[in-house]
Amino acid sequence: MAMLQSFFQEYVQIPPITRAYCTACVMTTLAVQLEVLTPFHLYFNPELIFEKGQLWRLVTNFTFFGTVGFNCLFHMIFLYRYCRMLEEGSFRGRTSDFVFMFLLGGTMMIVVGLFVNIVFLGQAFTMMIVYIWSRRNPYVRMNFFGLMNFQAPYLPWVLLAFSFLLGNVITVDLMGIAIGHIYFYLEDVFPEQPGGFKILKTPHFMKVLFDGLHEDPNYNVLPEEERPGGYDWDGREERPQQGAEQAQDEQHND
Repeated sequence: MAMLQSFFQEYVQIPPITRAYCTACVMTTLAVQLEVLTPFHLYFNPELIFEKGQLWRLVTNFTFFGTVGFNCLFHMIFLYRYCRMLEEGSFRGRTSDFVFMFLLGGTMMIVVGLFVNIVFLGQAFTMMIVYIWSRRNPYVRMNFFGLMNFQAPYLPWVLLAFSFLLGNVITVDLMGIAIGHIYFYLEDVFPEQPGGFKILKTPHFMKVLFDGLHEDPNYNVLPEEERPGGYDWDGREERPQQGAEQAQDEQHND
């Protein structure tokens, strides 16, 4: 009973959008595992969606990562961790912007899916999340299963190589990286360029719906040491400014 209560307390502390999406993924996986549903009810099929009216496929193809196994668990763990870190980090207090990113990224993937033969887009969506997080945290030092150390912007490419070694079709991962880069460029890069301006604007009704949610005063952000890859190697957290100063010093010494 105490374990169940502890699990529930941890569950309700997950930020709302991450909690909703990850819960949908787990429930979909369980439904398939228990043979309540089959993947044929879930996959992305434009003909069934637009001609037969099976609109749920626009959502369910993002919530299924395959039957329970290493590949499924691997992608769901990375989805949970990096989705949560984004929502708790650069999107904290901006839930509507986070939802808008979800919808924009998902829409772009669906449009691409109309022209390529990809039936489940959850893996691409995970890669998009990882890519955006990695570009917004460029000086975080990573460790991949104790095998290699690198900085965050290389993480999507490491995962791409690992996915290739697992025998997955890397076209899906490349789609996620490409769409993640489009979002990052339009949201974070282009507005800062000379003559640039903000292109992506969250609709007002979404701000009314989602930004009115009050954060739990007892809410605890996921500790950095519990996040895969983002470890404190030097006994202190490496801030972006510190990383930038270090890079400048190295260039000066060269």
